[in-house]
Amino acid sequence: MTQADDRVLETLADSDLILSPRILSANTDYSRHYLSTRLGKLRDAGLVDRVDDGLYRITDRGLAYLGGELDAKDLEDNS
Repeated sequence: MTQADDRVLETLADSDLILSPRILSANTDYSRHYLSTRLGKLRDAGLVDRVDDGLYRITDRGLAYLGGELDAKDLEDNS
C-alpha cells in the first residue's frame, strides 16, 4: 500500500461516488496513468471494484481498511 492508495480510497469513500482515474487525478496530486496502475492493484486486493470500463468505487473491504479493521501487511500478502 502506498500513500496514493490511501488517498484514492479516502477520496472514493468521502465522495461516495463512482470515479475514473482522470477525476481522481484532478482531485489528488497523482497522474492519471499512475492512478490507473494503482487502481489495478487496489482491485486485485479487493479494495475497489471496477463497475465499468475505467470507473471505480470503494468496496466494503476498502472501507474496512480505512477504518483500521484490515492491516496493509495482510493485503499485500493476499495480492
